[in-house]
Amino acid sequence: MTAASDISAPILRLFTEQGFTPVDPPIMQPADVFLEKSGEAIRARTYLFADPDGVAELCLRPDLTVPTCRWHLAHAPDPSAEAKYCYLGPVFRYDGPRDDPLHPHEFPQAGLEWFGAGNTPRADAEVLSLAVKAVRAAGLEDFTITIGDVGLVRALLQDIDMPPRWRARLLRRLRRPRAFHATLDELTGENGPRARTSISPLVDRLAESPTMERALTLVEEELGERGLELVGGRTLEEIAARLLEKAQNRAAEPLPKEKAELIESLLAVSGPLKPAIMRIGKLAQAAGPNLKAAWQAFAERVERIARLLPDEAVAMTFDAGFGRTFDYYTGFVFQLEAEIGGERQPVGGGGRYDDMLESLGGPSVPALGMALHLPRLAAAREKEAAA
Repeated sequence: MTAASDISAPILRLFTEQGFTPVDPPIMQPADVFLEKSGEAIRARTYLFADPDGVAELCLRPDLTVPTCRWHLAHAPDPSAEAKYCYLGPVFRYDGPRDDPLHPHEFPQAGLEWFGAGNTPRADAEVLSLAVKAVRAAGLEDFTITIGDVGLVRALLQDIDMPPRWRARLLRRLRRPRAFHATLDELTGENGPRARTSISPLVDRLAESPTMERALTLVEEELGERGLELVGGRTLEEIAARLLEKAQNRAAEPLPKEKAELIESLLAVSGPLKPAIMRIGKLAQAAGPNLKAAWQAFAERVERIARLLPDEAVAMTFDAGFGRTFDYYTGFVFQLEAEIGGERQPVGGGGRYDDMLESLGGPSVPALGMALHLPRLAAAREKEAAA
């Protein structure tokens, strides 16, 4: 296999020529911040450990986006000003007992992050263009591109009248289709929120006065009456909050089925870019101003991508249900794949994460980035060269 180090130099040269400054964030990161931003899918693959004092939980970085955000907030003279960074360094992910070349536990990752980018569709198209140029700089020509847009789903959910907690719950499950559709069924009443379970009597009592104070009291009383102790790491507050959510759901009006069908119709859009634009445009007319604005931005983004990548634009596909591994993406997402070992593997990808810096205690700054899996990229180049 071609060494990943052979392809890193031209990639970094491309990034620096485009104005991205090299940075090297610490390998060890605070686990709580990182895992909160990255989501459950990456949690089981992250190497966790305590510091020698046993006070803080740390992790080995499973990617470089969150560490670069933290580096920016700690070192930038003005974190709200535009900044461009690139990097090359090891990341660590547990992927089962085997440590094979395509799924190594430690591997080099190259990428870039762009904070404070102005025009969203223009910046999105430029980052995708840079990802394509980087893959080509590494010597790979045969690859496919899938794009998605979490922002379209977010916009549609904003157009639909529902409790904010329902929107948050649906978005948390967006990358897990089965869980998402089950939740949607529940909110329409197809699956209940009113289905009876072992805790339904407790939910009924709380529904009479659905407050957090009342929920805490009921949970304490229930644990005391049954002689139970807290187990599994869940706090009393977490249990009470979940119970309160169930009580509020029981009292709320179900989500209209036609609204659920509109959500399902959007997530079903998949295929070539131009037909996808037309289908989403029709759905936007039946939704509201938020989806219409998101659709217009999507159409502008596709137009700009076609200008920057005229030969790839025809082969590129859109999938409204497509999402990246990490939970922090808020809008445009993309993935580059190549055939390695008889199957298609992701060799790179990225997207927009406009909420990240603010959620880490910084200013509200738009942000996007991309990263490349260098061992897979090297393997794909070697296979292509041998063909």
